[in-house]
Amino acid sequence: MIGVGSNDLNITDEQSVIQFVSEMKPEAIIHCVAYTAVDKAEDDKENCWNFNVNGTKNLANAAKAVNAKFMYISTDYVFDGLGEDPFVETDATNPVGYYGLTKLEGEKVVQSLLSEWFIVRISWVFGLNGNNFVKTMLRLAETRDQLSVVGDQVGSSTNTFDLSRLLLDMIQTNRYGTYHATNEGLCSWSEFAKEILRLSEKSVVVNSITTEEYPTKAVRPKNSRLSQQKLIVNGFESLPKWQDSLGQYLNALKHEVK
Repeated sequence: MIGVGSNDLNITDEQSVIQFVSEMKPEAIIHCVAYTAVDKAEDDKENCWNFNVNGTKNLANAAKAVNAKFMYISTDYVFDGLGEDPFVETDATNPVGYYGLTKLEGEKVVQSLLSEWFIVRISWVFGLNGNNFVKTMLRLAETRDQLSVVGDQVGSSTNTFDLSRLLLDMIQTNRYGTYHATNEGLCSWSEFAKEILRLSEKSVVVNSITTEEYPTKAVRPKNSRLSQQKLIVNGFESLPKWQDSLGQYLNALKHEVK
């Protein structure tokens, strides 16, 4: 298994991608690259499109050339976030921000270029590497005794450790298609924050506020609920409950700190 970073390959450079993949001759490509700065994307549209659409096109074409399986990681932002029912894979897409639009276009590129593919939509991602909501809450808790967190956006978190195991299981099958994959259970951002601080034994008060009280450049979906029923139907193991997964993550994070 080869982990490829931005220093190894610029996916927006078509020739570089073709050469890199033709030399590696992988059996499968799990395409995790994305421009994910959702607010910045509203102004930085060219770069966002370049990575999320053109980059995806380059990788899909390269995969096709070497007959490699292809998996594209997508997002809940392809939906409009309306209603209260969990979105299923066949629900109509309707992104309300530029980031979501480019991720949806990436899905379409994959479907148009390849006859067989995996598209896996995830949400509220956190892992040991990079910045995420969990790390932000822990950092803020160091200097504050109260935090205001949005309470009317509901979804489920996705622990990269749990997700990666599923993706590796999935890529070894021929059960192609579009899937939703998040940790089991639902919560709001404020409920998520409270659990982070409770498990971390931080005596910080979390005040639940509305989306309107915390304006952002890009619209955030109020409904990020994703149904994982298709995973179960197709014989894949669902991800652990978000509370259990969060606990394991916080424990791993503690041991990562030097």
